[in-house]
Amino acid sequence: MKTNSTLRRNKFWLLTMALILAGCQPNENDFKKRVEKVIKENPEIVLKVIKERPLDFVSAFQDAVQVSRKELTAQREQAAKKELMSFYSKPLTPQIREDESIRGSSNAPLTLVEYTDFECPYCARGAQTVTALKALYGDKLRVIYKHLPLSFHPNAFIAAQYFEGIRMQSKELAFKFHDQLFKNQSQIKKGEKYLKELSRSLGVNLNKLSRDIKAQKVVQRIKEDLKEARKFGIEGTPGFVLNGIPIKGAYPLSHFKQIISELENRSLVKL
Repeated sequence: MKTNSTLRRNKFWLLTMALILAGCQPNENDFKKRVEKVIKENPEIVLKVIKERPLDFVSAFQDAVQVSRKELTAQREQAAKKELMSFYSKPLTPQIREDESIRGSSNAPLTLVEYTDFECPYCARGAQTVTALKALYGDKLRVIYKHLPLSFHPNAFIAAQYFEGIRMQSKELAFKFHDQLFKNQSQIKKGEKYLKELSRSLGVNLNKLSRDIKAQKVVQRIKEDLKEARKFGIEGTPGFVLNGIPIKGAYPLSHFKQIISELENRSLVKL
């Protein structure tokens, strides 16, 4: 760990080098132009100083990189916050179909649309957060489940097909399938064999299911969810839209609560 005296020495060395190259300038812009001009015209001067003081140069350079990283992180956070704030005045509008997979009251003031991948470990974490939200807000929150199976998860799309095929028999069974699949997510690597076993254990009609999962309307429904998520800029999983506000990633419960508080503060929702 660098001491304060080392940091001060590095900053002093860089400043001294710049002053030697450019001379003291009362105007900051003139100073920067003079430094740039001298370095361009006489690069060997900089190289000579670096060779004479390599350790100081490397140490100062490392300090500059750390400062740059902090500034870049701060800029990104500020830009992300600004983008997030813009959605309160221009919220996203996900399609809510008549036969949508909904948990909770249809008249709930809070609507959380979830785009997820059964094979994604972060989605399993996101499912836990959704469960916590449901426990916290009760009938004031409805959750709409949609699909975003990623191409590099080999069993994600077929798992989505199974969910939709089961939903055509019973929404209750479909959500039991959803919960059990995330609870035992490591089993999905077994592929369709496990999906069939799980469906059988839930009492699903397997003959009907084997036909329904291949139905064009099932495949098309999943593709519609994929298209909608990408339209909203949600490329990874999990993704959410909470009363029109996008949440890209497995954020903790506190993040969702902050958004809900902001919605209340802006009188966009009444709980």
